[in-house]
Parts: sequence; C-alpha cells; structure tokens
Amino acid sequence: MRDGFIKVAAGTPKIKVADCAQNAKEIIALMREAAAQGVKVLALPELCLTGYTCGDLFLQPTLLQGAENALGTILEATKELEILTAVGLPVRNPLDSKLYNCAAIILKGKILRLIPKTYIPNYGEFYEGRWFASGKDRFAGVSLCGQHPALDAATVFFCKDMPDLVIGVELCEDLWAVEPPSNALVRAGATLILNLSASDEVVGKAEYRRQLITGQSARCLCGYVYADAGEGESTTDLVFTGHNIIAENGALLAEKRFNTGLTVSEIDVSRLVYERRRLNTFPAPELLVPEEEHTPGVGRYPFSLGLCDTALTRPVSPTPFVPQDETHRTQRCEEILNIAALGLKKRLEHTGARTCVLGLSGGLDSTLALLITARAYDLLGRNREDILAVTMPCFGTTNRTRSNAEILAQQVGATLKTVDISAAVKQHFKDIGQSMENQDVTFENAQARERTQVLMDLANQNGGLVIGTGDLSELALGWCTYNGDHMSMYAVNASIPKTLVWHLVAYAALSTGESDPALAGCLRDILDTPVSPELLPPAEGEISQVTEDIVGPYELHDFYLYYAIRRGFPPRKVLRLAERAFEGLYDKETLLKWLKNFYRRFFSQQFKRSCVPDGPKVGSVSLSPRGDWRMPSDAVARLWLEELEKADN
Repeated sequence: MRDGFIKVAAGTPKIKVADCAQNAKEIIALMREAAAQGVKVLALPELCLTGYTCGDLFLQPTLLQGAENALGTILEATKELEILTAVGLPVRNPLDSKLYNCAAIILKGKILRLIPKTYIPNYGEFYEGRWFASGKDRFAGVSLCGQHPALDAATVFFCKDMPDLVIGVELCEDLWAVEPPSNALVRAGATLILNLSASDEVVGKAEYRRQLITGQSARCLCGYVYADAGEGESTTDLVFTGHNIIAENGALLAEKRFNTGLTVSEIDVSRLVYERRRLNTFPAPELLVPEEEHTPGVGRYPFSLGLCDTALTRPVSPTPFVPQDETHRTQRCEEILNIAALGLKKRLEHTGARTCVLGLSGGLDSTLALLITARAYDLLGRNREDILAVTMPCFGTTNRTRSNAEILAQQVGATLKTVDISAAVKQHFKDIGQSMENQDVTFENAQARERTQVLMDLANQNGGLVIGTGDLSELALGWCTYNGDHMSMYAVNASIPKTLVWHLVAYAALSTGESDPALAGCLRDILDTPVSPELLPPAEGEISQVTEDIVGPYELHDFYLYYAIRRGFPPRKVLRLAERAFEGLYDKETLLKWLKNFYRRFFSQQFKRSCVPDGPKVGSVSLSPRGDWRMPSDAVARLWLEELEKADN
C-alpha cells in the first residue's frame, strides 16, 4: 500500500450449482490464496455462493438459507484475513418480500454493506427479472448471518489508512447501462470500482467486454476490477469462461480467460487522484452522507486495512514514451511524424515563408527535424530543394557527422550549404579575450550561438523560417545553449523525447530501406553515432564529448521526466518504479545519482523553458510555458532532493 499502490484481484472459484457449502470452501481457499499473495481487495463473481444459473431455484427458501449459511461459514473462516472481499449471493429483504442480487462486502468477519444490483436484465438468455428486484433507490436494514448490514447500492467504502483508496461496487449489467452506477460512485470519490459479473461467452463478446471495462476506467479515471463467473456454472444454454479483467485509467493491467483462480495486479490510486486533481473537467465529489444517516446522496462507509508494502507485479515499461509492441510503435511513429509535419505546414502557409532553414549536424535531432520538414513540404506540394540545410563545422566537428549531414541533405533532396564558423568564432574569442586553450562553457556556447546567428541571418536573406532541432529531453535538462540552439522560429522536435527521436529515425531508416538504400544506410549510421553537441575538439578524429557521459543516460531521464512531471509522482516513487523497470540494467546507486541530477537540472534550467519558441505538441508531455507546464524559474529543488537523500539511507 506504500506509494499509493493497492494489490487487487479478481477471483473465479470453481463452483457447483446450488451447492453452497462446497462453493464456500472454494471461496475460502481463494481468499486465503489471495491474502498470501498480498491482495488487499478481492472481487468474486456475481451470485458465486449459489451459482448464477440456478434459475427458479432462487425462489426456494432452502437455497436462500443455504447461501446465508455458506456466507456465515466464510465470515468465520476468514475473520483473521485482512482482505476486503466482495462476494455475490441472493439476499431476501423481509420489508418488501423481494429478492436482491447482491454483493456482500466483507472484511475480517464483518459484513460492511450489501450492494444490490441496479439494472436487472430480462431479455435474450437473461431472465433475472423473473427472480430479482432492482436495488435502485432502495435502502433497508437486513438481518444476515446474525449481523444487520444495510442494503444500499449508493455507498462508497473509504479506507481510513489510505485516504486515496475509495471503493465502489456495481454488478454485471450495471456497467452495460446508459448510466452505470459507477458514474455516481466515482463522482462521490470512488477511485476503485469492483464489478461482480456473470457474463456468458459468445463469439466477439470478450473484445466488447474488454473495451467496455477499459473505457469505463478511462472515463471515470478509476481502477476497475471485473470478476466473471466461470467453470462450474450450468452449461444448459450458456458457457461462462471466467473472463477476469483489471484496468486502470484506460490501461489493461491484467487479464485471464478460460480459467479459475486469481487475476492479480496493483492499482495506483494516488496516480488516479493526481489525475483528477490535474483535470478540472473531473467533477468535485457530490453530496456525501455519513454512514449512520440515509438521505439522498451517496453514503460513505469507513474501513481499515493494515498498511504494508505492496510488491509490484504490474508491468513498468522502461520506455514510457515508446510502445513496446512493434505494431503500435510503428503506428506511433507515423502519427508523430504527421502531427509535427502538419504543424509546420500550417506555420509555413500562415507566414508565407519561402524556405525553411535548419542546421544539419549529422546527429539525431537535426536528422529528425529535416525528415519532418521534408514531410511538411510534401504535404504542401512544394519542392524539397527549397529546404536550406546548413552544415556549420567548427572545432568539434568530426568527419563522420559532417559526411552524414552531407549525404542526408542530398538524399532528402534539400539544398545544402556549408558555412565553416571556425574563423568567426576565433574572431569573437579575440574580441572578448577568450583563449582557445580555455575550453570552458564560453568556448562551447560561443559556437552554438554563432551557429544560430548564421541560421537566423540566412533565414532573413531567403525569406524563411529557422527550424529548431532541440528535443523535449534536452529542454527538460536544460542541455542547450540559451539563445543558441535553444532558439528558433518553429521547433518541430520540442515535445519529442530523445528515446522517441531514436525510434522515429529508426522507423524512417526501415521504411526507406528498399526505396532509398543510401538514405537508409546514412540514417543507420546516424543512429549508431554517440549523441554529442560536438563543441570540444575530437580525440584522434573521434567524438570526445558524449552527452550521456555528462548528464546521464537519456533512457533514464526520459523515464524520470514521464513519471516525475507527467504523472506528478514524488521522487521516492519515481525511484521505486525505476528500480523495477531497469532491474538488472542499473543498480540503485546509479539510478539515484542520475535522478538527483535530473531534479537539479530540471529546476535550475526552467528559465530556458520559460521562453521557448512555438512547436507542435505531439504527446502527453510538453514543457511549453504556454501549454502544459507553468513553473517559476526561481523554484527550489530542496524538497525533492531531500526526499531522495532519505531514500538513499
């Protein structure tokens, strides 16, 4: 339960229809197994104590009493288990002589509440209306197993030990309705929805069910645990496959089908609360009423779970900006290239610019910027020769990168111009009294600013726009020269992180391989070239200044950027996720070193992000001061770094 994670499970016991005592044994075993795995919240299928397919037997007092006795057995056998469980059974309400399809919410031998099903199907193969009444707007005190729980669908359960954990419950058809009960429960603060279901299996239904559950978790910004009936149900007319699903904010965390047993994962409730806080379109909680009162609104029932560490089993991708699946990755690359190109296309149409001017270094970022620019020209139906690609060799330029820049411009069809800035920079050093032997920050930045001046002046000469090449990762770290490569007239890479830049160029190499082998070969060599600003003299002709040796691995910084900024996670939680994602690749000491460096640089370099040029947003993270990220340049990183110091101990 640390860091906002709660281990949850959907369980499908192997039942026997109408054999309540046997079903209780199966449920007890499943609860104990879940508790042994650290599960704190467990959802079981609809009417699992009796079986969903009992038909007219539901009207028999013998079956109803058997279900109550079986629940009593479960309560007694699991009273030492610290696991909140939703168990499905039929419940009589003596006040109205009706029968309700209920979820009994139990914890340590106590029935907290009975949640009745709201929407009762009475069509096709489902005839629940023959036996059960709707629990909509019903409230009653019921005597069950010697206890007196309330029967009330409008209830959320809040954990006193973990305030972000608020649980709501709905049953099967409730989710299929136009206005699912989970909508109201989420508006009342529920971050986790449990669904007890008995959904039969027919061709195509599994995909529909999966989309429905993940979609509801996204719409409601919640975790969703769906437990389905399975083996043991009657197969007279239907087959049930135990299709269990765990989702979180649109993401499918875990899924099993054609099974009995547990489907386990962790829901990050603190992440959900952060997203709700961030999005002002998410409504504030509606009227809540105390447990002891029943008035219009949603009641709140408190419960306690002992705090403990939650071992993570859910996947944590080391590349959150890059899909792991090759098909999705290809689709993502194509989509990003189109979005960025469309942004530039509009800017060129609006300004009437005659040309695009960009500095081509032979590195990854400028390569991607040229590819995007070429695509924009294609969309405009303009000749790529109007693109002015400028190489500006100086003290750190290697033959490899210069050659790649020349080949790239030629194969793309851009006009190449070479401007050797060495003499101009040396003159500038003479003017300001900078020694060539003093290779400090002035030595480096003077070259970057001279390059920007050349590009700006060439744009003026040709009635064009300077296209920026810096990427999102460099902006986050401030790894750019203020008013040097930091500045442009339109920054096409501004919201593309370095790990994604690599895959975009790789995608371009793959997709052009057969049609243009020379371009593909050049792109592959660029991908193999170490990332470097090439501002210091080469060592024996090779790049001497490797960016990742100085600021740290970009795969780590992109991971930190996503979870620290997009997700808003505290440093300790970012570190914990990094340990899981990069297990076997980086030790904790290395992860901590570069995470501290990330926070130091991110805070100290905000002034550069406060005045970045326009550029298209292509993903969920952007650091534009006009959009996703507003931060004072004078903010202090102390609190974040102190938290990491504690994590280091």
